[in-house]
Amino acid sequence: MSETSVADRLYGAGAPALELDGVTRHFGALAALSGVTMRISAGERRAILGSNGAGKTTLFNAVTGEFPLTAGRIRFFGEDISELPTQERIRRGLRRTYQISQLFGRLTVLDSVFLACRGVSGRRFSLRRPDASDVSMMQARSIITAVHLDDESDRLVSTLSHGQQRQLEIALALAGAPRLILFDEPAAGLSPSERRDLVAILSALPKHIGYIIIEHDLDVALRVADYVSIMHNGRLFKEGTPEQIENDPEVQDIYLGHKHH
Repeated sequence: MSETSVADRLYGAGAPALELDGVTRHFGALAALSGVTMRISAGERRAILGSNGAGKTTLFNAVTGEFPLTAGRIRFFGEDISELPTQERIRRGLRRTYQISQLFGRLTVLDSVFLACRGVSGRRFSLRRPDASDVSMMQARSIITAVHLDDESDRLVSTLSHGQQRQLEIALALAGAPRLILFDEPAAGLSPSERRDLVAILSALPKHIGYIIIEHDLDVALRVADYVSIMHNGRLFKEGTPEQIENDPEVQDIYLGHKHH
């Protein structure tokens, strides 16, 4: 596919799912993000790559509202969310996972996903114990199937393997009809077989759910992304298709060290 056709497909008519306009974040004299401008289309799968300290996770924290902006604006499906608190961004369909797991070990897999589904529903304050026909419970079971955890639904989270906990994090991000998910290093610490399973899970997500993935594992990132953005020192360095990024001499020299296979 040509660069022009990719751009047309990703940046066609209509408001982007996520639009960053000059996003800047300073920590004292340190500029962690400097004028980042980016557009993510609805349903797009974008990979953000870069060395440690490039500003990738800071960018996620800015998008989700965990770090207020020093300058710039963020729009989500056309709405300016720059000043909205994190929970309001979640209610609008923005989700994320974290580099370090944030799970409740004493809950079962099913209870964890059910509570996530209930938490973003209109009945989130209901104390009624759900039955099998409860909408949130049905959604939870469907999500558990989507992340390949059917056989683990009654297990305590604390007894899951690292890879299964990563799968559960994806399940939690899928709760409540997300419109865009930010995945922060989902392949970190996974075995080769678990990474293959992760690629299968991400590739099978419904097409209307877009995501941005930060990932050091290029085999994962380049297989699940439509488009790739490279960050360096808090700025956008290069963008292109996975093929263009993989074969770019500057990217190879700075980030890959040699041609990636």
